[in-house]
Amino acid sequence: MLYVLLGFAAVVAVLAVVISLRPSDFHVERSLAMSAPPARVFEEVNNLHQWEAWSPWAKRDPNMKKSYEGPEAGAGAVYRWDGNAEVGAGNVTIAESQPDERIGIRLVMVRPFACDNAVEFTFKPQGDQTVVTWGMDGKYNFITKAMGLFMSMDHMIGGDFEQGLTSLKTIVESPGAR
Repeated sequence: MLYVLLGFAAVVAVLAVVISLRPSDFHVERSLAMSAPPARVFEEVNNLHQWEAWSPWAKRDPNMKKSYEGPEAGAGAVYRWDGNAEVGAGNVTIAESQPDERIGIRLVMVRPFACDNAVEFTFKPQGDQTVVTWGMDGKYNFITKAMGLFMSMDHMIGGDFEQGLTSLKTIVESPGAR
């Protein structure tokens, strides 16, 4: 019995070392070309009131509580939500808004996991299209490092970024769009 306990303790110790040696930073990024000028796409992302139409998370909880603070668009605009287990609770604040080029956002999640991540949207003209890139940078804590042994952050939210960009593309390419 003692050898079993010692063996188990050794496995736990090795696992703890492996987890602690994993990278502390992560980056997730997706891009999509859209047949719309940068100003059109920028306008849709820069106004947090517009996000419900293209955000992949807004569709997952129709009863989610939402509130807005500050200006309707641009730096200082805040969107807060509190939803089901799939969307969690948190807020986004537009920290930086460079018209038609870049939007820097602070994402603070309260649940299901607490985090404070940097989100960025960039808008690059490419011929008659705009390449929109949605990226996020953050830090892993010990628990999320452990989860990363089985599933990466890229795998967890990369598909959501793809869905959101596809919905955004549909909106900005629609005739008579806002």
